[in-house]
Formats: sequence, structure tokens, C-alpha cells
Amino acid sequence: MKKRHQRLFLVLGVVAGVSVATALVLNAFRDNMTFFITPSEVMAKSDMPERHFRIGGLVEDGSVERDSDSTQVRFRVTDTEASVPVDFEGILPDLFREGQGVVVEGRITSNGVFKADNVMARHDEDYMPAEAQEALDRVEHSVDEVGDY
Repeated sequence: MKKRHQRLFLVLGVVAGVSVATALVLNAFRDNMTFFITPSEVMAKSDMPERHFRIGGLVEDGSVERDSDSTQVRFRVTDTEASVPVDFEGILPDLFREGQGVVVEGRITSNGVFKADNVMARHDEDYMPAEAQEALDRVEHSVDEVGDY
């Protein structure tokens, strides 16, 4: 086989390998992509697919219902125009509360209830964990007691 043919096969092999790798990566991204939509968009679509997606909005005031015998929680996510009932079994994040931003991940059931697999509470840029805030308060308090030199 001539050198020219060997180089051609090498180039074709590299191109084929890169093409296969690109196809695998793109397929993995497509399978792992989770869509984020608002409650208004959910309500506007009468037949939501059995696809895994996310809903983002606020936890509607007065909508949180906790089951006293389990970790079952029911609440509504709203964007102030529409709201979607959410059913979640598990431990909620510490920042979860009514009026707070939330993103829920899961599927919508045939009866229109969103069955959440995961609940993520959103916070603003001023958020600080309670332990860190307490430590800062203690330091500020001790500095105030020492006073000026």
C-alpha cells in the first residue's frame, strides 16, 4: 500500500472517530437535558408529555400541606398568573417556605399534579447560612464589648 493511501485511511479513521465521539456526546446531552418552564406554560399545554422537566416559580402562600405521618408534602408553585399543584415525598431544603423561589423537577401526572422527584429552593445573593450569620453576630458583639483602644 502506498504512503498516500495509508495517510488517507488514517485521516478517514480520525474523522470517523471524532464523528462517533461527537455523536455520543450530543446524545448524552440530549438525554440529560431537563427543560425549565413556568406554571403558566404548564397550564397552557393541555397534554404535557411524560417527559422529565422542571417548573420554576414561587411557593404559593397558604398552599403547603405536610403529612404528619410521613415526609409527604403538597404545595403549589405559581408565577402569579397560574399555579401548579406539586406532590413531593422527601426532605425539603432548609430554604423552602411559602413565598420563596423554588424549582421542582419531575413529571406531570394524568390528573394534572406535578410529581416532584427533587425540590430546589432558590435564594438571593444576600443569602448566608444561619450558622455563619450567628458566628458573625458573635464576632460583632464581642468587638462592640471591647470598644475602642
